[in-house]
Amino acid sequence: MRGDLVLVRPIITEKSMTGTNSGRYTFAVAKAATKQEIAQAVAESFKVDVVAVNTLTVKGKVRKVGKRVGKQSDWKKAVVTLAEGQRIERYFVEGV
Repeated sequence: MRGDLVLVRPIITEKSMTGTNSGRYTFAVAKAATKQEIAQAVAESFKVDVVAVNTLTVKGKVRKVGKRVGKQSDWKKAVVTLAEGQRIERYFVEGV
């Protein structure tokens, strides 16, 4: 998988932003991406050393619109831990 296809977008929430203080950054990634591919993509994109990658699959919510019932797609989330003292500066910029 190509690096630009692995990382979909950063996850900017209150909980994920508290993790950035300890070097943990959260990304939405491709469902088929492996931990090794995610680590390589983050290392190449942001020029940092990746220590660990934790992944989880987020189940899509069921939504009702009138009588119709639909389901949002499932997606994959990755929490990437960087080496001590390293940061991703572009993580906070909107539209990256």
